[in-house]
Amino acid sequence: MSDKFKAYLFYVCAILLVVSAALYITENKYIPYIYAVSGAGVAVVYLTSPYRGDNLRLKRLNIQQTIAAVLLPVSSYLMFHGKNTWFALLFISAILQLYIAIIRNREEK
Repeated sequence: MSDKFKAYLFYVCAILLVVSAALYITENKYIPYIYAVSGAGVAVVYLTSPYRGDNLRLKRLNIQQTIAAVLLPVSSYLMFHGKNTWFALLFISAILQLYIAIIRNREEK
């Protein structure tokens, strides 16, 4: 998978993920499917982008990014079963991703 395709896939899936999470309250029957596909897309992008360097801190951040990626499909599973805990997993994943973005930017400088 090329880096350009990964970037486009990530942007499209991330936007769909946010929109479908926000529209879940409308109780549309297609929203969980959109959420599941977009969450899987974001997870695929994260899981196919391993860190191959020697920096121990960036390796640890990559492991945390993998955990955040796995939380998205798990939260869609909970959404399909009508459990409201899916939002907590989405929130944890978002906090991890925000932390990773800030620290990775600082560490790569």
